[in-house]
Amino acid sequence: MSVTDDAIEAIKQMIVTGELRPGDRLPREADLADRLGLSRSSLREAVRALSLIHVLDVRQGDGTYVTSLDPGLLMDAMGFVVDFHRDDTVLQFLEVRRILEPAATAMAAISMPAADIDGLARLLTSLGEHPTVEQLVANDVEFHARIAAGSGNQVLCSLLDSLSSRTHRARTWRGLTQEAAVERTLAEHWAIQRALADRQPEVARSWATVHIAGVEQWLREALTEDGQGPA
Repeated sequence: MSVTDDAIEAIKQMIVTGELRPGDRLPREADLADRLGLSRSSLREAVRALSLIHVLDVRQGDGTYVTSLDPGLLMDAMGFVVDFHRDDTVLQFLEVRRILEPAATAMAAISMPAADIDGLARLLTSLGEHPTVEQLVANDVEFHARIAAGSGNQVLCSLLDSLSSRTHRARTWRGLTQEAAVERTLAEHWAIQRALADRQPEVARSWATVHIAGVEQWLREALTEDGQGPA
């Protein structure tokens, strides 16, 4: 479990036990970090992650609050943070993505119009040097959707679109909790784009496999750490 995961778990426990209730304001960052024995940076990442899923509400100039949801809804919101720790269904979707998406990428290297491949480069460049995880995941979804469309096979495109939506949360959580995940994702996207531009289907297939397998391996390790997934 990463340091950020530890921080998330500590805040979650404060809410679950009733120490922090919906509508309550969190203690000052320095005080809370000291009390929980965490670094301020890991606490900051945890707050950012929990605000992304609407468990916490960060109000600029005011403070950070537990969202004003009834306890049942609040626990539901938290549930998806650990859904892939308790159920390996998401892992199965990633396994299927790893089988289908490299094939679609290889097909795109042959059939995708050059203008559309150039558009992928512009899409990646639009992120800038320091994108947020939210921006990266949105860009990632668009990047893969364009490549699937570029395969020229509408059935395959539709299947991949469905699979992508089922793995969105896991990809977001990986970006928030795994060190260098953002940089790694961008580097792999650029490698795929270059292979497409060079019309190298097998190279494109290989990079797509590496790319999807990275998320799959991270999730497999997370499941194993919790003792819930395959060894």
